Amino acid sequence: MSTQHFIVIGNPIAHSQSPQIHQGFAAQVGLSIRYARQLCPNDVHSFTAVVEAFFNGGGVGANVTVPFKQMAYKLCHTNLTPHAQVAGAVNTLYMQNGKLCGHNTDGQGLVNHIQNLGWELKDKNIAIIGAGGASRGIILPLLAAGVSSIHVANRTVTKADALIEDCQKQANNLPNNIAALIKQAKLSASSIEALTGSYDVIINATSIGLSGDKLPLADTLSCTKAYDMMYGRDLPFLQHFEDKGANVSDGKGMLIGQAALSFEQWTGKKVDVNTL
Repeated sequence: MSTQHFIVIGNPIAHSQSPQIHQGFAAQVGLSIRYARQLCPNDVHSFTAVVEAFFNGGGVGANVTVPFKQMAYKLCHTNLTPHAQVAGAVNTLYMQNGKLCGHNTDGQGLVNHIQNLGWELKDKNIAIIGAGGASRGIILPLLAAGVSSIHVANRTVTKADALIEDCQKQANNLPNNIAALIKQAKLSASSIEALTGSYDVIINATSIGLSGDKLPLADTLSCTKAYDMMYGRDLPFLQHFEDKGANVSDGKGMLIGQAALSFEQWTGKKVDVNTL
């Protein structure tokens, strides 16, 4: 059995758990793989050189993490999946018909994990805190899961407004069925402090909790479920809503979920994320 080669490109990268996750997937479906971490200098020239060298050397697939997802998006030009187009970022690279292609599995990984937790998304009202790339990447998968509305809250409300406007503009470049999801969606925005009322699910798409800092959340804000896309330490956002009686989850399952979708894109093999 020939060994297939994969990498994850990032800076920093030593902390990445992707090699262990993908080796676990490969063992599950009986594939021989080598999955390596690749540290890359933070500039376009270096990133492009790493990607070209990897695929020219016979590499099958590459994951891309911070700070290279936007660079990967630009590198793929028009060879982007709808999820990558709306996200404006690529975390999964592969070759198709001799062309470098980009996909984004982050958002669908989050949705799959939320559904795996038994949390219903269909017809639910969702709030997302943060208006960066992480937020942008989850909007289309949430809409595809049938959510009723999405409210984006950010420290600067103009950035939240711009995020929504840009997603709606991107809809013009997408297949009709996907474009309709965005064009018909109930999307709104506010500052974080102005986020009040009750939501079915609130998702923290900022990394603020990793430093132990707290978001400026209103006392009148509540939810049934709270999800933080970060993981690896106690997160103040989750503690806040757990104290208010909400069910909570960190983003470790999202990491595994997005990896499973990348693995399937590259190998055609579906895996069971619950075995990891």
